[in-house]
Amino acid sequence: MKTILLTGAAGFIGSNTAAALLKRGDVVVGVDNLNDYYDPARKRANLREVRADAPDPDALIFHELDIRDAEGIDALYAKHRFDAVVHLAAMAGVRASIEDPKLYLDVNLGGTLNLLQSSRRHGQPLFIFASTSSAYGATEVIPFVETDHADRPLAPYPASKRAAELLGYSYFHLFGQDFTALRFFTVYGPRGRPDMMAYKVLDNIFRGSEVPLYNSGKMHRDWTYVDDIVQGIVAAADRPLGYEIINLGRGEPTLLADFVRLIEAQAGRSASLIDTPMPPADIEYTYADITKARELLGYDPKTGVADGVRKFFHWYRHAVLQGVTS
Repeated sequence: MKTILLTGAAGFIGSNTAAALLKRGDVVVGVDNLNDYYDPARKRANLREVRADAPDPDALIFHELDIRDAEGIDALYAKHRFDAVVHLAAMAGVRASIEDPKLYLDVNLGGTLNLLQSSRRHGQPLFIFASTSSAYGATEVIPFVETDHADRPLAPYPASKRAAELLGYSYFHLFGQDFTALRFFTVYGPRGRPDMMAYKVLDNIFRGSEVPLYNSGKMHRDWTYVDDIVQGIVAAADRPLGYEIINLGRGEPTLLADFVRLIEAQAGRSASLIDTPMPPADIEYTYADITKARELLGYDPKTGVADGVRKFFHWYRHAVLQGVTS
């Protein structure tokens, strides 16, 4: 049994990670500020679902806390002896970061600094950092591989994540802090955020929400089901590797238009999306080379896109459409 500090515990990937850690018998000290980037009620529902399914609900110790609160974070480290830190808390979203870059740097870089400082003072537990495939920018190296310089981010969000990766290296070099940065590729699945494409398409179908379809759907994404991402996170939390950057994706890009058609097939209805030019912060292709993840983490994604869409739709129908006539 391990004691793990999990930031962003009430969010999409965080709540799924909490469930996996609790299932194997770990104690999870969860941190989330429950901000209003999307409805905090959804995040509280995530926590309720996690506790309801946990073998020991009391093994989830939740603190409503902002990672920018350095004193509050340090108090948690002083109270618990952590075996690992799984740092998922962040301001997410490439396009939203353009509107408020200071917030993104404060949270994603400044918050990470607070955690690293507390880790340094309190035994230096293994540090797992959630990064992003957006760090690669408009790379011409396909598939995306970790040896790419990744030094041309296209928006403040990936810039903040890449900066935090580099900060992690400084703490590894200076203080011996084990730091693994996991670059996630287009994660989707149950408890997904409302601003993510799969969720937005279903909101368009069932609620009439306006949703842009960039570049007529002629964009490939390495859609990766959340359970596969979580498997990689949990494996990383068990393996001190020094300093590493590791891709977590499926390694099988799918055309956005085809992804939308899979969602429509599950819903039994067509979406009505607005054809929109691709924003300058976006790219046409993401494709993870997952060789390193397989070798270092035993990572082995299991869920194909068709099966993943089916599972996501079943969750959406149950969790989101309750009381909605379909």
